[in-house]
Amino acid sequence: MPAKLAVSNQKGGVGKTTVAINVAGALNARGRDVLFVDLDPQGNASEGLGFREAYDAEPPSLFDVLTDPETRDAIGDLVREHPAMDVIPSNIDMTAAEPELTLSRRGGEQLALALEHVEDEYEYVIVDCPPHLGYLTDNALHATQNVLIPALAESTSKRALELLFDHIEALELDYDITVRERGVVANRVETTNEAREMLAWFGDAFPDVPIWEIRKRVALQRAFSAGVSLFEYEHDVDMTDEFLAIAASLDEQFDMPPLRSGAEAMG
Repeated sequence: MPAKLAVSNQKGGVGKTTVAINVAGALNARGRDVLFVDLDPQGNASEGLGFREAYDAEPPSLFDVLTDPETRDAIGDLVREHPAMDVIPSNIDMTAAEPELTLSRRGGEQLALALEHVEDEYEYVIVDCPPHLGYLTDNALHATQNVLIPALAESTSKRALELLFDHIEALELDYDITVRERGVVANRVETTNEAREMLAWFGDAFPDVPIWEIRKRVALQRAFSAGVSLFEYEHDVDMTDEFLAIAASLDEQFDMPPLRSGAEAMG
């Protein structure tokens, strides 16, 4: 079984997709085989990984895989090759997924059932969640049962995280599962009093998980525009070290096998 991880925060504008792409890129840089699933109907990750045309592709798409059990095994046909990872892109039809999943008998389990057809080929499955709480996020959390939380170092993050954990608690009760927090990524950190106070708050609120700081860098947006992670765009940017630290911690937390020869140098 691969390690599976949802990257989730229902608060928009936190840089969730950028974090997800670069964590996946860091895992690949360490020698891991990664499948990236864009579960966001907006398709930002698909665009940020160079698959903008897939967003408008004809069926079957990820929408069909999630809403039609007879199409579920077609998930392998959706996989696109990227220099750093394999990608299952989002699709414009995903905007209609929420009501369809609401009516489904096992609406929160469809991604888990679909991934069974492809996941054994990978060491990691990274799922980029929508910026809201609903059935698509439920699918990501149920399929992975692990969550990495990007958050801004500002006071508005407190309420957003409270809502996320209330939702996770309800999901755990509904499905009799446990969703583990694997870390908090304080994103776009600037040198302000508010940021320092929030970083201290993160440490108090999450005493048992790692907290990483990603500072604002133009290269992150430029890499996104180029359809790659930092590791394919500009590897000497200082934030690559922080993303590699995230990847190394995930390897340790998931008790992953030793890295392939030569990959250790990247970590």
